[in-house]
Amino acid sequence: MRNVDHIQLDALEKEVLSTSFRLTLTRISVLVGMLFLAVVAGVSLGPVVIPFSDTVGMIAKAIGFPVNTEYTVQHWIIVTEVRLPRVIVGGLVGGALGVAGTAMQGLFRNPLVEPGYVGVSSGAALGAVCAIFFGWTAINSWLLPISAFVGAIIAMTTMLAVWRASRQRNVATLLLLGIGINAFFSALMNIMVATSKNEQELRSIVYWLQGGLEARTWDHVGLIAIPIVLGAIGLSLFGRELNVMLLGEDHAKSAGVNIRFMRNSVLALTALITGAAVAVSGIIGFVGLVVPHIIRIIAGPDHRFLLPASALGGAVFLILADIVSRMVMQPVTLQVGVICAIIGAPLFIFLIFRSNKGVRV
Repeated sequence: MRNVDHIQLDALEKEVLSTSFRLTLTRISVLVGMLFLAVVAGVSLGPVVIPFSDTVGMIAKAIGFPVNTEYTVQHWIIVTEVRLPRVIVGGLVGGALGVAGTAMQGLFRNPLVEPGYVGVSSGAALGAVCAIFFGWTAINSWLLPISAFVGAIIAMTTMLAVWRASRQRNVATLLLLGIGINAFFSALMNIMVATSKNEQELRSIVYWLQGGLEARTWDHVGLIAIPIVLGAIGLSLFGRELNVMLLGEDHAKSAGVNIRFMRNSVLALTALITGAAVAVSGIIGFVGLVVPHIIRIIAGPDHRFLLPASALGGAVFLILADIVSRMVMQPVTLQVGVICAIIGAPLFIFLIFRSNKGVRV
């Protein structure tokens, strides 16, 4: 009788796992489909509107598929050299911020945390502002993203070094250090803004700090694609550990999780992909806050699904925000960081109210 019951339980467990896998696969497929539609819309829409069918044909041809499609030379240049790299950069940046925000919220067990809270974004911003203020961009334009990336790494390294030297190595101390680093870096940037030598330099600093995707090229795609993709995959591998961390560090340790290794790895990977994203886009807020909330409401708190889904959701969110920035006030183009704040801030306030009423987010 016990053997029969055991067989029935095994069969039931396999059925539940199979159903869960199919549901996860369906949700991922939906997000991939949404990402494809967002890419097509992002490439098609703008001051010059290109039919969706022509856009799909040109993208397929650019990838290498033998398709027969008619297009003008002007449309080909717009699609392949102007809009497609911009949309891909937007997708990579949005995906990086989405998955980094999810990882940070899981690590700190706080749904209001995002990568900027630990000084990574501020460090990258300070590096970029230094490149503009000291004229390094006149030597080589690539010194701006390189400086931003180096700034992000220095900020994370400094914060971890101070945290390890402190007596209280807990999550609250880490967040407080991040807040202090953000305040210090912001003060340094304000000094540079106040002492800018000319109006053009000041406008460049402010424009970059608002976040944008203008004039992004295939070189920018090549700069960030590998670190963001590999970093996002690396974070997704910690889905099980982040699930266990939701129960507390004591439960995680009893379950065999190496807390120190997991925490350092998640923080390092978050610094890598956030620094790479900010290096080419400037500071874009609310993506790492809002997207994980939306995905969590739709699909639950399982980080094994939540991490890759947030990467896809973040990519869709930022591409759509970039479309709005180009279309809402033509011929004026708004910064995508401004659009994300306009969309994300009210949505985030709404999510906080839902959380305060006891609704799971």
